[in-house]
Amino acid sequence: MTSVSDCFQNLRHARKCALIPFITAGDPDLVTTAKALRLLDQQGADLIELGVPYSDPLADGPVIQAAATRALQKGVKLEDVLQVVKEVRGEVRSPIVLFTYYNPIFYRGVKPFLEEIRAAGVQGLVVPDLPLEEAETLMQPATEMGIEVILLVAPTSPMERLKAIALQSQGFIYLVSVTGVTGMRTQVQTRVENLLSDLRSVTNKPIGVGFGISSPEQALRVKQWGADGVIVGSAFVKRLSEGTPEQGLQAIGEFCSSLKHAIDG
Repeated sequence: MTSVSDCFQNLRHARKCALIPFITAGDPDLVTTAKALRLLDQQGADLIELGVPYSDPLADGPVIQAAATRALQKGVKLEDVLQVVKEVRGEVRSPIVLFTYYNPIFYRGVKPFLEEIRAAGVQGLVVPDLPLEEAETLMQPATEMGIEVILLVAPTSPMERLKAIALQSQGFIYLVSVTGVTGMRTQVQTRVENLLSDLRSVTNKPIGVGFGISSPEQALRVKQWGADGVIVGSAFVKRLSEGTPEQGLQAIGEFCSSLKHAIDG
């Protein structure tokens, strides 16, 4: 399996930008999640971010919150999500990055949690409510198990904090493009361009930009500003939730292809 770091290194050598779709596991159902992972991989995704449904998702906007609520109402648990990853892992070339809040990790214990996700085939981890000051308790054992913990940089972060997060983040740096929660925006904030420049001045690690990107045009603009990866969440989750599961799958397949075409030129 290709690691998150190796994936970005290969893309950098090819002078390409990573496309990173996000979907919520279990919405509309786990069978569709498995199909969606395979389809996104086929339609140009370079990495895939898979959200674990959580009852109090502080960083998620209304679209992803609603998807998580629907999944939870159907009884979807972490074990179910990991079973889906295990099922598709041999068929999907894209590294799978798990997006989860810290509570499920704390509840299980850091080491048992990491062992569980490693056994399923997860290669990266995003924990949006884990502050840098407490990240070491997760990052050190994750490193030993070959799981890369990706840290988030907020648009309000001062330069010293940018440096500290850039130093610690593994795989890539997740640059949040807006102040607030996830969701589709009609415009990507131009401050992202300056933030990318600031980060570039302190690190050569890959930088992925997420939160608010919802169209091929926005994805291309973020790439042109210098991003190594474009992360698109709510726009995928919304399409997958509309109509029948088959219609949702067709919609995300076409959308993924259009994004990849835009950023690959």
